[in-house]
Amino acid sequence: MAEELTPETPEPETPETEEAPIKPRKNGLYPGVSDELAENMKSGWADTELHGLEPIAQASETAARRAALSARFPGERLVIPAGNLKTRSNDTEYAFRASTEYTYLTGDQTQDGVLVLEPKPNQGGHDATVYLLPRSNRENGEFWLDGQGELWVGRRHSLTEAEQLLGIPAKDVRELPAVLKDATGPVRNVRGHDAGVEAALTDKVTAERDEELRVHLSEARAVKDAFEIGELQKAVDSTVRGFEDVVKILDKAEATSERYIEGTFFLRARVEGNDIGYGSICAAGPHATTLHWVRNDGDVRPGDLLLLDAGVETHTLYTADVTRTLPINGRYSELQRKIYDAVYESQEAGIAAVRPGAKYRDFHDASQRVLAEKLVEWGLLEGPVEKVLELGLQRRWTLHGTGHMLGLDVHDCAAARREAYADGTLEAGMCLTVEPGLYFQADDLTVPEEYRGIGVRIEDDILVTEDGNRNLSDALPRRADEVEAWMAALKQA
Repeated sequence: MAEELTPETPEPETPETEEAPIKPRKNGLYPGVSDELAENMKSGWADTELHGLEPIAQASETAARRAALSARFPGERLVIPAGNLKTRSNDTEYAFRASTEYTYLTGDQTQDGVLVLEPKPNQGGHDATVYLLPRSNRENGEFWLDGQGELWVGRRHSLTEAEQLLGIPAKDVRELPAVLKDATGPVRNVRGHDAGVEAALTDKVTAERDEELRVHLSEARAVKDAFEIGELQKAVDSTVRGFEDVVKILDKAEATSERYIEGTFFLRARVEGNDIGYGSICAAGPHATTLHWVRNDGDVRPGDLLLLDAGVETHTLYTADVTRTLPINGRYSELQRKIYDAVYESQEAGIAAVRPGAKYRDFHDASQRVLAEKLVEWGLLEGPVEKVLELGLQRRWTLHGTGHMLGLDVHDCAAARREAYADGTLEAGMCLTVEPGLYFQADDLTVPEEYRGIGVRIEDDILVTEDGNRNLSDALPRRADEVEAWMAALKQA
């Protein structure tokens, strides 16, 4: 990584306009930068402005979402930031990921961006403006002397280009603090993404009102539009190919570690999408009993199971979330198959319960009942099953809920009210996971020794349709014999 010319230079004060000069050193120069070089760097650059840009694919959908939000909060100024870069270590940052709320309403993924919905006086509705960083200034040296200048991090869209792409008027984000400080009337802000925005609004907002905005936007994402469903299917399709990639390299993983599996899936995610949607769980052997095993540094041994829980995130930030538990040597043992088949039967019951008008909890209850029945049948719990379920005793080995909403976040709609989510009713257009599991910890003395260290989870992404549901990830086999045949075919390919 190249070192910036002025790594020790304090952050320049935020200029009020893009023409404001970068703060110089006391001697008037930057280290290693002569007046002659600074002058030379101002000119000789081609005009790269892009013209006649087509709107982004989801522009009509984001406009409809903004209109719905406007109708929900009439007469109020609404501020939705994308967020800022976060430091990873010293002078390096984490890869930027725009806030879900901002992306949902704009389709944009630009750091430091802020969407503002300004109420129209005496007219109703709102005027939307997106505040963004404009192109780097060549006159003041910003583009090559600032660590976030375009020479260092790449070209960004001009404000005119952004307007064409997003279908929203665009202004310089450096003007926004003054705009917000002068704002009158009620204001709401999505908190936790931009400290500068929050500082400018400190005496104009309340935590309760801001939370109401965040909750509403979370609930609004529950029912997906056609664009979102298409993106989720893209994410799943790429994820299926990533799982196929993993099966093909299991021999290499055996010679190295779970990291080889993680890296293999990550390659597919970066080639076909934006990234992974969450930290991949590549859990071999007893690691499969750790629900969020993301260290991925363990051995991959023939005879063990591999629990692979991973999802590709599309370029528009929609993520898949799929799990398969695979026999590393291609064949389940008798006990592994017994446990796997129980989870499969449980998932089948859960998926069958997903339909419009059903209670959200129905698919969880259906799945848990099957697993409780199996645990009683195997002698690990004493029946009757109704008593087991009443006391939740099966949860020692089933551990988690059977699914969650899916979308721009892997655990989408997380800020929704309980009555709108966990205690709510399924509607066509909702997308959720169905993912039962059984996990027998390696040190669990309440189960026979041969069970210990076995973990199985099967997870699919299910779209609620008008007449039932559609399994978006049904291209990946689930039944034990189908999994074995699929793996054998891939290893021979």
